[in-house]
Amino acid sequence: MTEERVQKAETGAWIGIIGNLGLAVLKGGVGYFSGSKALIADALHSASDAAGSFAVLARLRNARLSSDEDRAHGQTKSETLTTIFLSVLLLAIGCEIAIHSAKAIYHGVDAAPKATALLAIAISIVIKEVIFQYKYRLRKQLSSQQVLAYAWERRSDMYASIAAFFGVLGAILGNYSGYTYLYYLDPLAGVFIAVLVLRMGYRLVTQSIHNHMEHLLQEEDARALIQTVQTIKGVIAVDELRAREHGHYVLVDVKISVNPRISIQEGHEIARLAKQALMKRFHHVSDVHIHVNPYDPGYPYKNNVDSDTDHYPTLLH
Repeated sequence: MTEERVQKAETGAWIGIIGNLGLAVLKGGVGYFSGSKALIADALHSASDAAGSFAVLARLRNARLSSDEDRAHGQTKSETLTTIFLSVLLLAIGCEIAIHSAKAIYHGVDAAPKATALLAIAISIVIKEVIFQYKYRLRKQLSSQQVLAYAWERRSDMYASIAAFFGVLGAILGNYSGYTYLYYLDPLAGVFIAVLVLRMGYRLVTQSIHNHMEHLLQEEDARALIQTVQTIKGVIAVDELRAREHGHYVLVDVKISVNPRISIQEGHEIARLAKQALMKRFHHVSDVHIHVNPYDPGYPYKNNVDSDTDHYPTLLH
């Protein structure tokens, strides 16, 4: 991933963090004063979305720091632990809200939330849609292969706000119509949203652990990368290729052999072309490190070097 693409992706992640944290504060405050358990649960769901955006930001920074392995490892470990802590906190609060809403249903509900809760939910839905449209278009610009999966995932996040809206609306209508049993729709919606929050917290924990562990690509997956490098003019052999997964992205380390008689500048140019080819063909490759070695044909050929071969072409293929 180029520096410009990383910066755009980080901007999108920050917008998600700030936007969802703002929504969490808004809905949490209004939910508390309006007496809506569904809105408080929806506020927690927005907080879980912010934690998810933070996890994405951590992966992007890890990709940017990948050239400095020691620094990257320390940074990744710190950010992974932070994400896991936030996820566990979400799981704990989600359980508390689910239990609190269930107790309200068990002991009975004697009042409906105030109408201000509906206004807060409506504002939340509009802001969520704006954030979704921005990040969806951004991912299309970055040619992300996960764009459709992201679209469906973020659309599912709307279920929380929609459930809160109908829960609060039903309870308010019950207040005006005299059907007090409709009061239970608000805590029922709270239980439903709490389950969504628990699901999000579990996914964040598992993804953080998965992303912290560097998974080497299977041999059949790395073969396409090797074949791409071998097509570059000047590459005599691919001595070694390591492709490591970092979340949705891949870091590639390659050792190639070139003609030992070429200049350093020519070797650098071959490495640049190989890196460019990999990142252009494989959009999930975030960075490529190439080490250039002089080609050694081995005994007995290395002992039979003819000085008259200096006039041969410098780039071999």
